[in-house]
Amino acid sequence: MQDHGHEAGRGHGAHPDHDEVFDRDFWENKYRTSDPAALRHEPNPYLLDVAESLTPGRVLDAGCGPGAEAVWLARRGWEVTAIDISSVALDHARNLAEEEGPDVAGRITWQQADLTAWTAPAEGYDLVCTNYVHALEDVVPQLAAAVRPGGTLLVVDHFDILAVLDPAEWRPIPLVASPRVVPAFDGTETVLDDRVMAAVKIAPDTP
Repeated sequence: MQDHGHEAGRGHGAHPDHDEVFDRDFWENKYRTSDPAALRHEPNPYLLDVAESLTPGRVLDAGCGPGAEAVWLARRGWEVTAIDISSVALDHARNLAEEEGPDVAGRITWQQADLTAWTAPAEGYDLVCTNYVHALEDVVPQLAAAVRPGGTLLVVDHFDILAVLDPAEWRPIPLVASPRVVPAFDGTETVLDDRVMAAVKIAPDTP
């Protein structure tokens, strides 16, 4: 399975067909042939809004692409686990982190993995974030399970994740999304009309 659709350098544009979505080679080639400038982009603004209100802790960046969000989080003191299916994307991400110096690079653990086959660690994360992960409905259980009680799940996608989360276990965070222009893999620009969902996992015995 392909674990990201990525916006722009996290590669957005038209989603590939479903057969390609599950092909690791597709994403290796996509990153290998991308405009280098498209792989250096600003972190997702919705992540900035959510994370800036949280105390830094453990965070999972699921489908991290070339690393903009992971590096931004590490720069602010988060201990980051950044997962992507593409080794090429992870190479770009590591280089980006190393440019920030050892304090930032040392806070990030990079993993090449398929999210549909990935299992959340028992200790969980204070924040789990993902942007345009293809076949998101297939990985929602893993992402939700990775959030600690009291932790936050942030998803930027076209899929209504709230429809599949148990309302007894999650408290939605109101967010307002608006169309935005982002770079595409080929160096051009595209407009994204995001669906943004954030929710806090309700701790046991919390009203």
